[in-house]
Amino acid sequence: MTMTLMTMTIMMVVVVVVMIMMLMLMLMLMMIMIMIMRRRRIMRRRRMVLVVMMMMMMMMMMMMMMMMMMMMMMMMMMMMMMMMMMMMMMMMMMMMMMMMMMTTMMMMRRRRRRRRRIGRRRRRRRMVSMVVVVVVMMMMMMMMVVVVVVMIMMLTLMLKLMFLMMIMMIMMT
Repeated sequence: MTMTLMTMTIMMVVVVVVMIMMLMLMLMLMMIMIMIMRRRRIMRRRRMVLVVMMMMMMMMMMMMMMMMMMMMMMMMMMMMMMMMMMMMMMMMMMMMMMMMMMTTMMMMRRRRRRRRRIGRRRRRRRMVSMVVVVVVMMMMMMMMVVVVVVMIMMLTLMLKLMFLMMIMMIMMT
């Protein structure tokens, strides 16, 4: 019993770390993408390809998360299953938000293209930078919220496990 508890705790920690790493990676990728977009006027096709690649990467990450969660479910009991379900739901929500943001960014780009031909470039550029900043801020906020919620969940789980361990110890003695 104690061994199972230990394995569970270790698994949980590993999953949390991996999740945080993934989130950071995604953020970094987004930042790099934005920088590239700003510096070079890339052809439309290339931009589309880049965006699609980003989408694919995100999907892959989410799939990995799902797989990990499923593994955890297999290992754990009903209470844990409930927690995992919640986490999965959160992941799905995040993915949806990402998709929405990507689509909005794409739309903004297309609109900009059309407008750019009708003079006044400076104002447009300023607008572009503002939009990028806002999007990045939104992303950061989302990530932070998700991480915080996950951390809280993990803490609760850890407390439960500690309690269980205490009971076990008392029973043993």
